[in-house]
Amino acid sequence: MKKILKEIKEEFLRTDIKDISRLIDIYKDDDRAGVIKLIESYKNKIKTYEKEMLRLEQMKKYENFAYQKGYKYIVGLDEVGRGPLAGPVVTAGVILPKDFSIPYINDSKKLSDKKRKELFYKIKENALAIAINMEDNNIIDDINILEATKLSMKKTIEKLSIKPDFVIIDALDLKLNIPYLYMNKADENSISVASASIIAKVTRDEYMKEMAKIYPEYKFEENKGYGTKEHIEALKKYGACEIHRNSFIKNFI
Repeated sequence: MKKILKEIKEEFLRTDIKDISRLIDIYKDDDRAGVIKLIESYKNKIKTYEKEMLRLEQMKKYENFAYQKGYKYIVGLDEVGRGPLAGPVVTAGVILPKDFSIPYINDSKKLSDKKRKELFYKIKENALAIAINMEDNNIIDDINILEATKLSMKKTIEKLSIKPDFVIIDALDLKLNIPYLYMNKADENSISVASASIIAKVTRDEYMKEMAKIYPEYKFEENKGYGTKEHIEALKKYGACEIHRNSFIKNFI
């Protein structure tokens, strides 16, 4: 007896995308319109998945370069929060296993809030090591945002539970005493740096949501400290709070 369409749909839903081809082969001769439509839909999903896997493999090229040189623990470093008027700069370092292939890892700026959070937990579950560091607005005002970011990145490396033997950095030359590579848009081209960007972004966003409870007038839960029109209007009305960067806001108050 043939399974009803609902049962077949449930079977497809329960099956990992990597095993869908097996199901398609089982039902390929079923001539019912609903089954034909279902199979075509999953064929398209397989194409999308395979395309994503190819993109991820391309994002591993710098990690693979380091592996081929004999390095074992490769950390990706990235920062979030260089531009806001308030709050800390946050840096993250992530060491991934060599076979890490979680779909849709990308530069955090290219992901929705929902997808970032989903990937945040998957990265935490699968990474060999993760470290996070924050440098607050006072440090930023004291030494400037560039130096605060560099300082935070170096502290992040020191916090890792596994000592890295190769570092991939987004944009900044940290002058490290261990082998490293830095480049613009590393968060788009390195799976380790992209993972670090997600960890840093979600961490900072959650921190700013907590700050919004203390300083509700600035709507930090929405603007995350960036200079939106509403944020600037609140600055002019209420002045600065304790987490504002004085060196950033002098033109607004």
